[in-house]
Amino acid sequence: MQSPDKIISRSGIKEGMKALEVGCGSGAFTTFVARAVGDKGEIFALDIQPKMLKQIETKLKRPENKDIKNIHLINGDALNMPFEDNTFDLIYSITVFQELPDKNKALKEMKRVLKPDGILSITEFLPDPDYPLKSTTVKMGTSEGFILNDVEGSFWNYTARFIKPHN
Repeated sequence: MQSPDKIISRSGIKEGMKALEVGCGSGAFTTFVARAVGDKGEIFALDIQPKMLKQIETKLKRPENKDIKNIHLINGDALNMPFEDNTFDLIYSITVFQELPDKNKALKEMKRVLKPDGILSITEFLPDPDYPLKSTTVKMGTSEGFILNDVEGSFWNYTARFIKPHN
C-alpha cells in the first residue's frame, strides 16, 4: 500500500477543493482525502460497483469516521459521468485508470467535468497487475489534450499530474 499523505501531496489535493475520485473501490484513500479537503471541500466517490460504495458507507459509520460529512457516493461509470461540465477542481484515480475499458473515452469525460486549470492525478504502483510505465500514463494524458504538470515517485510507484487547459 501507498501512504495516503504521499498520494495526497503528489496529487495536488488541497483544502477546500471539490474533488472526484474515479474508481473509489472500497474507499482505501477516500476518507483520507475527505479530511485533506476539509469541511469546505467535497469528495465525490464514483464507482461502477454498488457493493464497493456499500463498503464505504459501512466505513463511514465507524466511530473514527463519524466526523466525515463531505463524501458523496456516486454509483456511475467513468465513461459516462453524471456531472455537469467544469464541475471539479481535481480528479484523481489510484490504481484504477488501466482497468477502465476505454481509457480515451474516460479521459475525455474527465476533461469535460474538470474545471479549466483543474488537476487530473493518476497514481499507479506495483504490484498492481495492470501497472503501466510512467511514459504510458503520460502519453495517454497528453494525447487527450491534458498538459503534463509533474510526475513524482519512482519506478515502483508514481503519480502523474496533469492540468486541463483553458481551450
